[in-house]
Amino acid sequence: MIKNTMIEVDYINRNNYMDYIGKTISVKGNVDIVSILVGKLPINFVSVGGDFNCSFNNLTSLDGAPKKVGGSFYCHENKLESLEGCPKKVGSDFICHNNNLTSLEGAPKEVGGNFICSYNKLTSLEGAPKEVGGDFDCSDNKLTSLEGTPKEVGGNFICSYNKLIGLEGTPKVVGGDFDCSHNNNLTSLEGAPKEVGGNFICSYNKLTSLEGCPKEVCGDFDCSHNNLTSLEAAPQKVGGDFICSYNKLIGLEGTPKFVGESLICNVNNYITDTMINILNERYRKLRMFMLF
Repeated sequence: MIKNTMIEVDYINRNNYMDYIGKTISVKGNVDIVSILVGKLPINFVSVGGDFNCSFNNLTSLDGAPKKVGGSFYCHENKLESLEGCPKKVGSDFICHNNNLTSLEGAPKEVGGNFICSYNKLTSLEGAPKEVGGDFDCSDNKLTSLEGTPKEVGGNFICSYNKLIGLEGTPKVVGGDFDCSHNNNLTSLEGAPKEVGGNFICSYNKLTSLEGCPKEVCGDFDCSHNNLTSLEAAPQKVGGDFICSYNKLIGLEGTPKFVGESLICNVNNYITDTMINILNERYRKLRMFMLF
């Protein structure tokens, strides 16, 4: 008799998982074993055609996880210290937030949707996927560097609430928003993406210069709550609002040539409402001219 012969099943959930404990299985559809396990996966999964969800289980290891997942892979809200054992390719989202991860070694190499590794204890992004089709969110960790990030991110790139001292390593192109706010040691934007399809948010840092930011931002550009005294090197074109409030600006030289919405620049000691209104009127006329 051959032991551990693979069994093919349609789905696994809390109602039938006990029938397959200790067995090796391939699942055509979804696996939903949320909040029913303690410490480890009791089934050896080979492949899952749909979603695989093992979140909220106090798992410390992904031993037994499928090597291939056609949908999304959810392992958040566990006690994982490593991603070893997870699939090498995930068709949709890979969600591993709220664990005890210090490294992304063992993570999938390719993720078709979002990759969310926020609220861990990451000190490095080495091992992160090379390509993420959706959002990449590594916020609320202990990162000082972005080296090792994916080369391509189709959606948002969120690295806020870390301990970053630089932005080197970020993708050159981000399809959605780029958010590096709330990094108390960040003084420079050198290394930031060159193209951002959404908003560029670098507020609540200690920036003293905008050198390194993109030349054009499709959405809002928010550099509020920093230590800027000048707007030199700001983007030349901003599709949404340009927000530079709560800085130490002594002039408005360097503001974009085009702003799609409004210049918001309050609470800067040397900047008056009259100066802001003059620029906003100029932007308004430029927008009207471009309509004809």
